[in-house]
Amino acid sequence: MIVLGIETSCDETSAAVVRDGRDVLASIVHTQQQHKPYGGVVPEIASRCHIELLPGIVDEAVAASGVPWSAIEAVAATRGPGLASSLLVGWSMAKGLARRLDVPLIAINHTEAHIHSVFLDPAAPDPHEAVPMLALAVSGGHTSLFRIPRYGEIALVGRTVDDAAGEALDKAAKLLGLGYPGGPIIDKLSRGRVADPRAFPEGRVREGVETGGLRSDLCLSFSGLKTALLHRVTAQPPADDDAVAQLAADYQEAVVQALVKRCDKALGDAKYLAVGGGVSLNSRLRVCLAELCARRGVSLLLALPKHCGDNAAMIAALAAMGRGITSPESFALDIAPSWAV
Repeated sequence: MIVLGIETSCDETSAAVVRDGRDVLASIVHTQQQHKPYGGVVPEIASRCHIELLPGIVDEAVAASGVPWSAIEAVAATRGPGLASSLLVGWSMAKGLARRLDVPLIAINHTEAHIHSVFLDPAAPDPHEAVPMLALAVSGGHTSLFRIPRYGEIALVGRTVDDAAGEALDKAAKLLGLGYPGGPIIDKLSRGRVADPRAFPEGRVREGVETGGLRSDLCLSFSGLKTALLHRVTAQPPADDDAVAQLAADYQEAVVQALVKRCDKALGDAKYLAVGGGVSLNSRLRVCLAELCARRGVSLLLALPKHCGDNAAMIAALAAMGRGITSPESFALDIAPSWAV
């Protein structure tokens, strides 16, 4: 099955053509740079950029795939979660293309697609065989843990109750004057440094905080971590660039260890740990996850670097695997900015 995928949930404008769920024929991703002066994504700017860029990016992806428009068998797009104004651009175009091509329209959940992104690596096992699995979706907008006993059966077991991990890193970078997006900058500054694992709080959920019925020891809270950094910087501003880099490394270690410890607690009888999303590209997180999986005898599945961030290849691939909501129901659907897996 050849699927055209569209992704516009935040500030990446992307289109891709995927065959049979794993063969990426073409993938075009444009990351908007207009948000850097603001230190974060501005929804109005993001949606305007999507409107300007998406038609050309879709045409480019189809041309690069080497298949004619007549070979496209379905159109898939992110319906949610994400920024409403951004989602609307991609979802509306997908509806129009599906009508024009007279093919099914498939609504895809962005978070589930991040989990599936690990299977775009040709070396990854068949998705139906990589079970039971624990999956961590970790990005600037999402930090959630899922148990997958069988392919297509997904149960949420843990999540952040406030900031996502990527958001926590971006906010720290802003406090330290490092720029945006902050996660990659902190990662680069921290390499080669010995971080103090006790410098910042672990990210535990405080007693009494609502977790939606989930175990509190499998959930995370990064708001206290950010506050601790703010107090540290206010009380004793870092004296030089070296001090800033050490603070960044210590802070990153707290975020990484919070994620790794929740994975360790949630693994249970899982034979695989899949980690997708933009933060899964963090070099320290990858090292610590590899150590965890080696200790627990679990296979670690990580997305290829080009598929860690938001991309349409994971959207098209998941649709080709039979996931999502398809026609005729999908044509009646609106976007779902808070759509849970």
